[in-house]
Amino acid sequence: MKIKYILLLVLSLIITSCCGTISTAKKEYNIDKTTTLKSEWNSNPKEWFLEKDTLTGTGGPMHWGVIESKKKLPENYEIDFKVNMTRESLFEVMLNIDKENYIRTYLYQIDQNIVIGRGVYNKNSDEYGKRGGPTLFKKPMKLENNKWYAVKIRVTNNQLYFSVNNETFLECSLEKSNLSQQGKLGFLTNGEAKVIDLNIKTFQ
Repeated sequence: MKIKYILLLVLSLIITSCCGTISTAKKEYNIDKTTTLKSEWNSNPKEWFLEKDTLTGTGGPMHWGVIESKKKLPENYEIDFKVNMTRESLFEVMLNIDKENYIRTYLYQIDQNIVIGRGVYNKNSDEYGKRGGPTLFKKPMKLENNKWYAVKIRVTNNQLYFSVNNETFLECSLEKSNLSQQGKLGFLTNGEAKVIDLNIKTFQ
């Protein structure tokens, strides 16, 4: 009986140590009210902040609000969350950020599409050509402000799957599309966006 209690205690300590990190296999990452953004993410607190269980980002057409994880994503992972674009037209998940290069997976209201693209982001410049990048794949979807969307992104064996509300899907090969195969995670907005229920699972 004592051994059972000891095993339960060890298991609970392991689970606690996994919270708030993006790291090795079989670990999960969540953002909730106990997460300290500063310890796990690089961002301007005026652009991205955590209140209770909601991560809110603000930016503008001339200066996008960006938050970037300090640790690399694993090789194979799945990201689930809900997002609400409360102002303006663009919310982007920045995948596999490697120096200035990354994969763009985003919701774009102006074109009414979800998109996979090749991205570049220069932290020290808002010049045209030093942020964003070309569209590689897109699919039409009706997108509105003040509406919650369920986003799922999965990368397994260099294959990227991107879906919104389990009804609109895009996929591509990272290798064939010449996209970053490893790097960090980020979020970007040109207005205001709210993110809840963020969860990252790691696969072998």
